[in-house]
Amino acid sequence: MPLPDTMYCSQQINIPPELPDILKTFTKAAIRTQPKDLWLWSAAYFSALSKGECLPVKDRLEMNVATQKTDTGLTPGLLKTLHKQTLMSSLKIACEILTEDEEGGAARIPFSTFVKLYTFLAHLDGDMPQDHIDNFLSSLQPLVELQHGMIKPLDFIYREDMDSTPSSFSKATSRAE
Repeated sequence: MPLPDTMYCSQQINIPPELPDILKTFTKAAIRTQPKDLWLWSAAYFSALSKGECLPVKDRLEMNVATQKTDTGLTPGLLKTLHKQTLMSSLKIACEILTEDEEGGAARIPFSTFVKLYTFLAHLDGDMPQDHIDNFLSSLQPLVELQHGMIKPLDFIYREDMDSTPSSFSKATSRAE
């Protein structure tokens, strides 16, 4: 005997409350970044999101103007995104090296150490204005105070990506980790 078609009503489907914010943030990132291979980029995006790594996202939409047949498609926004990923990855590795937490732990370090590292690496860029550095470090201060002067990678990785577009998702993510 064939099974009847199952009908679901909205009360039977449990949608996590953070899902709309996740999808909205993802959609905006995809529109800004304009990846050539959406599936591959989506996999990289959600993989980075799940691992607490820097997201492969451009800050704004750029129209790719190819000037040659061999144009690589590199744009200032793409280069900035790659640099931002490198900066955050470097800071994450520094936390893992300098921490006194057990292997696999939160990799916390004193915020004063983090400030010195971030400032040094940001100045290597040469393009990052001092007010951006100060604003980023100031945005971390309330969280650091709650953690007795310590910071861990999961506290700063998303904040840099979401800094220009604050949302309840970035705040919820930071608290959950």
